[in-house]
Amino acid sequence: MSDVSFVRTEMQPEKTPPASTVGIIGWAHHRLFSSYLNSAITVIALYLIFMLLKGLIPWIFSPTWSAASLGECREMIAAAGHEEGACWGVIRDRWIQIIFGFYPVEYYWRPIVTFLLLFVALAPVLFSEYTPPKLIWFTGIFPFLMPWLLWGGSIWTPLMIMAGFAICYFAFKAIDAAAGTIPALIGSVLALIVWWLFLASPVASAINNIIPIELGGVESRNFGGLMLSLTIGVVAIAISLPLGIVLALGRQSHLPIVRMMCVGFIEFIRGVPLITLLFVASTLLNIFLPPGTNFDIILRVIIMATLFSAAYMAEVIRGGLAALPKGQYEGADSLGLNYWQSQRLIIMPQALKISIPGIVSSFIGLFKDTTLVSIIGLLDPIGLSNAIRADTAWTGIVWELYGFIALLFWVFCFSMSRYSMYLERKLKTTN
Repeated sequence: MSDVSFVRTEMQPEKTPPASTVGIIGWAHHRLFSSYLNSAITVIALYLIFMLLKGLIPWIFSPTWSAASLGECREMIAAAGHEEGACWGVIRDRWIQIIFGFYPVEYYWRPIVTFLLLFVALAPVLFSEYTPPKLIWFTGIFPFLMPWLLWGGSIWTPLMIMAGFAICYFAFKAIDAAAGTIPALIGSVLALIVWWLFLASPVASAINNIIPIELGGVESRNFGGLMLSLTIGVVAIAISLPLGIVLALGRQSHLPIVRMMCVGFIEFIRGVPLITLLFVASTLLNIFLPPGTNFDIILRVIIMATLFSAAYMAEVIRGGLAALPKGQYEGADSLGLNYWQSQRLIIMPQALKISIPGIVSSFIGLFKDTTLVSIIGLLDPIGLSNAIRADTAWTGIVWELYGFIALLFWVFCFSMSRYSMYLERKLKTTN
């Protein structure tokens, strides 16, 4: 019997896949029209989107950018043959005010330079692999440079505040060598408080009399618009993260007093609405201060917003700490690391990596919550929109102002969200 088996000596050329399975057609078939129900939902959704865009696009692209009042907007819309349209003249007329509030025009360069330097200061933290390592020194200096640029005054005041940290460090070293760690912590904090409360201002004034270096002062009541929201948001975000880490560690501390203080603070702050804390900052706080004390309203708001955010940040970070397996703590102990070394080198980096989505969500929520300051009389973008609509020329304007403000906030919040996703991919926290 002869062998009639056949062995192929060459591969058959590949055939192109069916057109209905690849490209835009394949994607639509798989995602939108995979069944009768999906097809019906897709058709209904496309119809609704069409009807929405049909009314929205002509409203957005109305020819009213040169209008000087709502009446002129309506005349331009009628002349163009449209029934309705946005009155964008209010944005052209008041966009600078929405950005800078009532900040003096001759000093506009100062907030612009401040926020440009903010990105320079953030670069070593957010994009360390692309920036020179020595730039981190500017990151440490910027928190003292920022208020001087925005509020003005003598440059020696922020420098003396900065000097307080150096005094605290050297006091800790001196006392630690003589009496131990606990007395060193107490003594260094007391030295810092005494310097800031009683010595920093006279020393700064004395030096300024000899070497006067100062900028024109700007009162806090002139702050407003997006600049005010950015000022409050950036400072509160920058301080709430380290404060939240301290509170999260304190809540897990084995020292009963420390643990009870942190738990009490966190639960109290989380149980009180932010608007209540802002009212306390704007009205009630002055009752508890000595007569004649001038405690800046923006500083009070920043303190309350920072404490509010820190309480929520502590819980987010505590969740990251709880997610770590017990073996990580045991591994740190097996290496002979003390508590602070294990937290700095092993525990906290992993906990922060796990907590990235929650941390960024808290940051975004805090930045959006800065609009609540309009309720206590500060003119953030929402407060300014009410003032603009009180002008007889723009009475009746609503959607255009709120839409422009929403776009500004969306740009910053979306940027934070995208950076969070970039950081997760960089640290490989997601698949």
